[in-house]
Amino acid sequence: METDTVRTETADESAALRREQRGWYVYDWACSVYSTSVLTVFLGPYLTAVADRAADADGYVHPLGVPVRAGSFFAYSVSLSVILAVVLMPLVGSAADRTGRKKPLLAAAAYTGAAATTGMFFLDGDRYLLGGVLLVVANAAQSVGMMLYNSYLPQIAPPEERDAISSRGWAFGYAAGSTVLVADLVLYSAHDSFGLTETAAVRICLAAAGLWWGAFTLVPLRRLRDRHARVERATAPGLRQLRTTVRDMRRHPLTLAFLLAYLIYNDGIQTVISQASVYGSQELGLGQSTLIAAVLLVQVLAVAGALAMGRLARTYGAQRTILGSLVAWTLTLAAGYFLPAKAPVWFFVLASGIGLVLGGSQALSRSLFSHLVPPGKEAEYFSAYEMSDRGMSWLGPLLFGVTYQLTGSYRSAIISLVAFFIIGFALLARVPVRRAVAEAGNPVPEKI
Repeated sequence: METDTVRTETADESAALRREQRGWYVYDWACSVYSTSVLTVFLGPYLTAVADRAADADGYVHPLGVPVRAGSFFAYSVSLSVILAVVLMPLVGSAADRTGRKKPLLAAAAYTGAAATTGMFFLDGDRYLLGGVLLVVANAAQSVGMMLYNSYLPQIAPPEERDAISSRGWAFGYAAGSTVLVADLVLYSAHDSFGLTETAAVRICLAAAGLWWGAFTLVPLRRLRDRHARVERATAPGLRQLRTTVRDMRRHPLTLAFLLAYLIYNDGIQTVISQASVYGSQELGLGQSTLIAAVLLVQVLAVAGALAMGRLARTYGAQRTILGSLVAWTLTLAAGYFLPAKAPVWFFVLASGIGLVLGGSQALSRSLFSHLVPPGKEAEYFSAYEMSDRGMSWLGPLLFGVTYQLTGSYRSAIISLVAFFIIGFALLARVPVRRAVAEAGNPVPEKI
């Protein structure tokens, strides 16, 4: 009798966990549309065009009196958003771990970002400053939301399942991005048939991403569960809390070593994602429809790539699989430097290479890091992890913008990013991950 009761309780717990996992996937489905439609496809070229209209005869805009090349304004705005996120994420992460109430914080971040994205409908004329402000708010909010979302992974997935579950989450995100991009492509390509100008079509696509983000966030908010806090610690102002988190990480130097490697190579990944459309439109002379189709191709292949790399990780371990993906990133980026202008076929080939490694390298990095987080500090540690995730890194966009400002060449700007992958590979290869998992106080999976 007792055995039957235990089995029933175990089955109920397993069913509840699966339900929670499915809800967790849906947040990636909700917010990834912002990353694809807004950050990767439309906003870079569109905000650059808006800044161009506001520029002086020398091609400069002057936010707060500072001369900035119109072509660098988008990259600088992305970088500024991370400065804000760096202040907010450690504070929010520490509060989430201390109180155990992640869902209200996730809701606040998600709906702030969704509202700012929806507000991009009003970005027209020469309102480049409005675009910059909305971009900074939306990016910072997405960064905080993704930090909280990622911190659920150790709580909803046992160690042996994390690679697969993390990969499925990324696959859901890329599937959503593909779905919305198809609608975007139809609307943008046939805007005349809908009685819309090209500018109006872009603004509708931007706002629709915010509405999608807000609507589907309701699902994870219903299914995810808050756990009782396992640590009691007062929160501190954001930057001071970041220093506190880093000091705590010193007691886990191998976790810190992995995080440093991740921050560097993911900086490169995220900068490629956020600046690829600007490179394609400004340097290669490709039209918006071509860019949408290329990003759609990336989304479709990223779903297959994330799932395939998840299977490779089960055979070769996550660390080796990530290292292989960094080699592929380096070769792909180097090839991008030599792409001829006005040649969409070669741009599609490059997009295919990016798509095959994009989802898997990100998903496996997230699941690998989850093994290195001490129990009870998930949100706090993932706040540091999230600083360079999903297009929120600051150094890559800053380097891209400065390189373009100094050289006037987007090719020089794009090739400068190779350094992130080479340095990241060297640092990751030096991390003994099995020992790092054990020293963090977690069980060591058979393959890692």
